[in-house]
Amino acid sequence: MKRTPSRRRIRGVTLVELVIAIVVIAIAVTAVLGLLSAITLRSAGAMSATQAASIASAYLEEATSKAYQDPNGPEAGRQNFDDVQDYNFTDNGVRDATGNPVPGLGGYTVQVTAAPVALGAIPDAIRVDVRVTAPNGSVTLLSGFRTNYTGQVLRP
Repeated sequence: MKRTPSRRRIRGVTLVELVIAIVVIAIAVTAVLGLLSAITLRSAGAMSATQAASIASAYLEEATSKAYQDPNGPEAGRQNFDDVQDYNFTDNGVRDATGNPVPGLGGYTVQVTAAPVALGAIPDAIRVDVRVTAPNGSVTLLSGFRTNYTGQVLRP
């Protein structure tokens, strides 16, 4: 008895199956791209907030590192500021301590104010507020104090 080999019928993909597969893949890709877009937007906002906090910190550090009392009277120009009370100005665009613009940070606005305050038992103190407005409109406020430190221990 002679056996004949069985013939297998090779089937392809029908047009309907192909269209359904393309639609499912398109929906999945659209969902993934939408998610990536949302993540990117949130990431940019976080970067802007971090940058604003760094700018505020740099300006505050510069101001509070200056002398408490003014040795020379009022000065014109930030590069000439020699005491903390000179720091009352607004920069449109971030600038370094010598007044030169910092590249890439022109969209930020920085407002610095310094005013005398009393801190309980410490009568001689100056509060420095640095307000940074980011290009997206968010505001970061950082405050610090400069005291007239004499090295004496205060007792109640």
